Amino acid sequence: MSRRMPPLNALVVFETAARHLSFTRAADALHVTQAAVSHQIKALEEWLGVPLFHRMGRGQGLVLTESGRHYLPRIRAAFDIIRDSTATIHAERQRVLSIKTLDSFGFHWLVPRLSDYSRRFPHVDVRILSTDLEDDALSKGVVDIDIRYGDGDWTDVESVRFLTESIFPVCSPRLVTDTAPLRVPEDLRHHTLLHDVMVTDWQAWLEAAGVTGMDAERGPGFNHSHLVTQAAISGAGVALARSALVADALRTGQLIKPFSLGIPSRYSYFVVCSRGGTRDPVVAGFRDWLIGEGAKSQKDLDALVSDQPVKDGP
Repeated sequence: MSRRMPPLNALVVFETAARHLSFTRAADALHVTQAAVSHQIKALEEWLGVPLFHRMGRGQGLVLTESGRHYLPRIRAAFDIIRDSTATIHAERQRVLSIKTLDSFGFHWLVPRLSDYSRRFPHVDVRILSTDLEDDALSKGVVDIDIRYGDGDWTDVESVRFLTESIFPVCSPRLVTDTAPLRVPEDLRHHTLLHDVMVTDWQAWLEAAGVTGMDAERGPGFNHSHLVTQAAISGAGVALARSALVADALRTGQLIKPFSLGIPSRYSYFVVCSRGGTRDPVVAGFRDWLIGEGAKSQKDLDALVSDQPVKDGP
């Protein structure tokens, strides 16, 4: 039996084409032309002496031949061994772990906790990258982990929800006075409303609080949550805040929560990696650490919603 190795690049192309059952989608995934994919598959088939795909005609995709069906799981298993062996080597040296996150979440929640991760994993250097990167930075290998805020409906990735949050009004304690109190939600009529225009909606909270007849759209808006939080801290008005982003400011007294009512956000935070990404122990380690930090933080965030209203300031 021949022990010669087939062209390794052609094997990568074969596995990708078999996963997508399309030369076109394989070309997109590999960032090459469809002609290049077709050429590599043809070369591999000639090397093996058997066809690997049935070409079904324009628009009908591909079907693996019997030889292709037998060959594919063995090639995938070999790639898994290579990936796992490489991950082991990486784990033994200083690693750089690239993480994409939302600006506001990174600023208010993630960065303050990174010192704990660094103490636990001194062999990993974390690189935090903002959402200004292209949306497919994960699939292109630009980052190892993507922290997303959404409903979890993403394909071709592994995702785990690690944190949920509630939405409620916050403001600077200096804003609440005898002439401008915040005793009941209707008192918001006498204050400027600050808007996180990309995520939250004052109307939903006002309806939950039973407030009618108030213009829920008045007041300045911001397209980043950390900007609306800073505006509230500076005393510019009352912000409808996301609990994960204001917990520390509430704890230090920079902000107060004048009403007990909080409504659940329709979105949650997810740690996302490519399929098979957690075979890398460094990726798996950060994911598990993040899930643990999320569980601890969740207790604090849930407690915020059950707090009693804060008394008026001086």
